Amino acid sequence: MATREWNPLDFDIGEEEDEEGTPSPSSISPPLQYFDRDRHVAFLEMMYNLMPHHYQSQEINRLTLAFFTISGLHLLRALDRVDKDRVADWVLSFQAHPRSRAELKIGQFYGFHGSRTSQFPPDENGVSARNAGHLASTYCALAILKTVGFNLLTIDKESILISLRNLQQPDGSFMPVDVGAETDLRFVYCAAAVCFMLEDWSGMDREKAKEYILKCQSYDGGFGLMPGLESHGGGTYCAVASLRLMGYIEDDLLSKTVTSSIINVPLLLDWCMQRQAIDGGFQGRANKPSDTCYAFWIGAVLRILGGYKFIDKIALHRFLLTCQSEFGGFSKYPRDLPDIYHAYYGYTAFSLLEEPGLNPLCAELGMTDLTAIGII
Repeated sequence: MATREWNPLDFDIGEEEDEEGTPSPSSISPPLQYFDRDRHVAFLEMMYNLMPHHYQSQEINRLTLAFFTISGLHLLRALDRVDKDRVADWVLSFQAHPRSRAELKIGQFYGFHGSRTSQFPPDENGVSARNAGHLASTYCALAILKTVGFNLLTIDKESILISLRNLQQPDGSFMPVDVGAETDLRFVYCAAAVCFMLEDWSGMDREKAKEYILKCQSYDGGFGLMPGLESHGGGTYCAVASLRLMGYIEDDLLSKTVTSSIINVPLLLDWCMQRQAIDGGFQGRANKPSDTCYAFWIGAVLRILGGYKFIDKIALHRFLLTCQSEFGGFSKYPRDLPDIYHAYYGYTAFSLLEEPGLNPLCAELGMTDLTAIGII
């Protein structure tokens, strides 16, 4: 996925411009009144072939951008636009490898790098510099490999799983790298997803991770990214999806006759339902504007709990269409310009809404059901 000097605003979208000559969002054409699959496929094909220069600052997250692109094409039933073998070879080239098995327990994590910029070449004596992977990039790498049909059982999963334990902290949380990084629910989720996809839970202490997650549930029912923090849509998703992947909560909890659970489900359901705003969209926190991506982060939690049926789907559909770009993709807010992050979570949101022409979504893994069960 190369980058070049290309500006998506070069399209003729109106007369009004800002001081730098860039068309302002207010000059963009009125939103389409239907989900335009063909435009979205074209948007993702552009991202797959040549990413606009605006993404250069995200070079370190190249695997994440690739995940949004390739998994997005699969959601749109357009995975045939991708050279699967070439993608798999490219992703595998990012895996960090220890020089010996003894190195697996000394602290570094031998997952996947996020991009070439974090892969350091050996010195003149052939000795590798610090060359560890990143937990979030490893989740994205494995997700891409599953999406293109690569058999994950053939990779060096032992190096990933043994060194993954180096990242788990005494309180059960995870760091994304082995030194100098934060710990929160995002990386607990990544660890759980990695172990789930590799079908091997030796990479983490699930009981400790569970206890950490439970400490993150707030008084209002949602989950903060860390214990004591404000409830947040992304943190709540990471908590609930992790517990589901680890087997601590059942799918569709609300339909079960036995109501006991390790989390406060009624309070959580109430918090999630309050996140749907008057404009039909979902907010990530109280008193925040609606944002495309939370239609997934909150919607997926409700799908796992069995409460998705309670939302106003018509209003949500209407809000999401106001964020659909005439160039393809979705923006964060209505009538803004699109980006690959919000585009992907716009597609996942429409999949949850069962939009015709989209593949069904596995809510707890954030990818298609077909990818999750290995049918490509």
